[in-house]
Amino acid sequence: MKRPRIALLNAAHEATETGRNFHRELDADLDEFHCPAGDFPAGFHYDGFVVTGSRASVYWDREWIGRLKTWTSGAIEAGMPGLGVCYGHQLLADVMGGRVVGMDEYEIGYRTVEQVARNRLLDGVDETFTVFTSHSDRVAEAPPGATVFAANDYGIHGFRKGDVFAVQFHPEYDMAMARSVTKGKDGQLSAARIQEVLDGINEENYRAAAGCKRLFDNFLDFVSEVQADRVAAE
Repeated sequence: MKRPRIALLNAAHEATETGRNFHRELDADLDEFHCPAGDFPAGFHYDGFVVTGSRASVYWDREWIGRLKTWTSGAIEAGMPGLGVCYGHQLLADVMGGRVVGMDEYEIGYRTVEQVARNRLLDGVDETFTVFTSHSDRVAEAPPGATVFAANDYGIHGFRKGDVFAVQFHPEYDMAMARSVTKGKDGQLSAARIQEVLDGINEENYRAAAGCKRLFDNFLDFVSEVQADRVAAE
């Protein structure tokens, strides 16, 4: 089976670090598109797609957000497997009929998440696992017909609908990215809260959270299975 070709929809305003994280973690041929700059795939000739995090909100009135919603909706209709991370999780929920709302409190730092239903995206991941989180919006209602497979006290952290998977947390982060994102919350969070999160970004917590990186391989395995089924049906 050929190496999967994946469209990476980079929704981060500062694209470089985000792109580097996903290129490091996804063992596939990635074609990267910086959506806030107006860069989008010309069509749906990919084996799968991934939507990254962003400081944007899915309910903002921005041309690029509308274009991203239109493209991902078309990709889903074309039967392309998809994965959304953080903002991508929220955008895919919105596109498929779920509801995204702002939160009263920022969830940031290493947190515990529970698997509330078995799902192949988290095969090999502990039922209770550590993740790094950074978000002030959440999926309040999963799309109709979706299965919620991960959650914590802040809400939904993972769902699947059809061939589309989404997670609220950041499996792609290394410690440098976690620190950079946390320091970037200056003005949004108190200095004491930021320092508390920074103090928790250490080798022990990172190693605990690294287990959830397995979901990238699980997603690519799923993409390869979809490829194989299509070839067999031809």
